[in-house]
Amino acid sequence: MTSKEKLLLIILTLVNFTHIMDFIILMPLGPQLMKIFQINAQQFGNLVASYGLAAGISGFSLAFFADRFDRKKVLLFAYIGFVAGTFACAISPNFAVLMTSRIVTGLFGGMIGSQVLSIVADSFNYERRAVAMSYIMMAFSFASVAGVPGGLYLASKAGWHAPFFFVAGLGIIITVLVIFFVPNVNAHLFDDSKKQKRREVISSIIKTPNQLWALALSTIIMLGHFSIIPYIAPTLVSNIGYSEADIYLIYLVGGMLTIFSAPIVGRIADRKGKYPVFVTFAFLSMIPIFLITNLIPVPLYVVLMVSGIFFIFTNGRIIPTQAMVSSVVTPKQRGGFMAINSSVQLLAQSAASSIGGAILIQRENGYLDHYNWVGYYAIAMLFISVFVARKIQSVE
Repeated sequence: MTSKEKLLLIILTLVNFTHIMDFIILMPLGPQLMKIFQINAQQFGNLVASYGLAAGISGFSLAFFADRFDRKKVLLFAYIGFVAGTFACAISPNFAVLMTSRIVTGLFGGMIGSQVLSIVADSFNYERRAVAMSYIMMAFSFASVAGVPGGLYLASKAGWHAPFFFVAGLGIIITVLVIFFVPNVNAHLFDDSKKQKRREVISSIIKTPNQLWALALSTIIMLGHFSIIPYIAPTLVSNIGYSEADIYLIYLVGGMLTIFSAPIVGRIADRKGKYPVFVTFAFLSMIPIFLITNLIPVPLYVVLMVSGIFFIFTNGRIIPTQAMVSSVVTPKQRGGFMAINSSVQLLAQSAASSIGGAILIQRENGYLDHYNWVGYYAIAMLFISVFVARKIQSVE
């Protein structure tokens, strides 16, 4: 990997870092926000879902235009809007304004992920792509190790608004880095083969089973994954008696572990095959999902062990998934397809958050019943994903 390629990956990872931190910081703030705004689990789930719903709509709309512009310019437009939306979240005085601000942030944030993945896919061939994707996926690890603990610390000292001010401020610096150090990614604009018309973006997907299977895989994985993620912190606090002050440790330990595991998984997936590695980690991740959603009061170190394994195995199946999904289209179609893929992922996240919240029943003392049911649902989605992933074939 050249120095320019490494710099590109570093900047794109920073973009993803702020994008992901903005999204996941809301979840560990759940117990605090539920008290401050006097909302229940269902309302909190809807707050989380609002971002995904807005992002899914904007990502779908982007699909009709993405391949007609330089990918760097599209990324810049989306990222600047995302930073502005995050500032709006930081200054939100009540639940209604915060919900509106999350929707605005989601409208721009929904364009970011697809463009980051498209730039990586255009810059690295399929044989090297899982490794490149693993670096991008480490943004979640960095957000967990530094972003969430730091954000929760700021929230404890200066209020829940502080993490959003931090993300927005950092986003301004990263915007400058993108402007000056990310090269134009426009080779797809000079492809002499016939260009897709806007209406053909969707019709091409509908007519291509391989692309439909890829979208189905993304959807199913997120329907399971995000049914349990938003409620880990609330259930640990209300059901297990876990201290709000210790929530950051889950993200710190899990993030540190995936910083080391992600590149290893990427290298193995490139050598041994994306599908076999995906299947392995899909089945392995069922273990911590069952444990987390059936957890009883246990010592802190047990909670950290279970959550750490959850982070490793979950990250392990996402890396080969991204590589497989990005390989079902040619470069000239990739921007539009990845925008659609990002859209269905975000809509699935939104639906999953609401599904999880609908299954849970909150008692008067705050205890959340039926989290184990949510876990069984997530495991069922993983079983289905193994069979769906088998249908995907690379066109590269």
